[in-house]
Amino acid sequence: MNIKKLAVPVLMLGLLSACATSNSGDQAYDPIEGFNRTMFTFNSKADEYVLEPVAKGYRAALPEDIRNLVQSGLRHLESPLDFANQLLQGDLTGAVTVVGRFVINTLVGLGGLVDVASRNGLPYEDEDFGQTLAVWGVGDGPYLVLPLFGPSNLRDLGGTVVDMAADPVSIAANNGDIGTEVDVTRIVAGTVDGRSRIIDAVNESKKSSVDYYATVRSFYKQQRDADINDGKVDADIPDFNKETSSKKDAPTETVK
Repeated sequence: MNIKKLAVPVLMLGLLSACATSNSGDQAYDPIEGFNRTMFTFNSKADEYVLEPVAKGYRAALPEDIRNLVQSGLRHLESPLDFANQLLQGDLTGAVTVVGRFVINTLVGLGGLVDVASRNGLPYEDEDFGQTLAVWGVGDGPYLVLPLFGPSNLRDLGGTVVDMAADPVSIAANNGDIGTEVDVTRIVAGTVDGRSRIIDAVNESKKSSVDYYATVRSFYKQQRDADINDGKVDADIPDFNKETSSKKDAPTETVK
């Protein structure tokens, strides 16, 4: 039995109830805060003792140019999902941009390792099925802190499962009997690379936050609202595409 395929309809049923618990304000709906705080503490310890040291080693071992190749390559592999979600959201301009980026970076960007398209007016825009559901009118649902994966909500959890099940790269790899290796490599590389870019920002936020859990929860809500509205919200959202130690940069617990 395919667990991914089974999980999709179950989660989609749960997402219908999320419409009734949508929160369009600045505060995330957090009815299971006790459980979430426990998971948050667990994730914070995992980050402190495992992820952050690995991310620091990764950043120390590889120059920024090489790390940018990793980021660009991982984004390139997301192109089919980005394209599909742009279409499902009715954003034809965004879909055309994804195609343009894919063609340019494939042909003149070393197969997607160099983001030539961004330098020529076609910036990267991450799209996922959680955003698509939001465009369709599905509410956030309860805020969730997932073990190891960090902040989410019911809608975004369902969107993540759908993206995983429908990812053409993963499907093709599984058909070639290397699916597990490809999936694990992408998750590990994306997590370590993403965490390495916000080491200083996270540490500064921990020091300045009275309640770090609440800070992360608030930031997640703002970040997802910005993603859904293509950045057109009144919020101070940091740019995670580059390494920075600015105190304005908000924290994240783990990288998706």
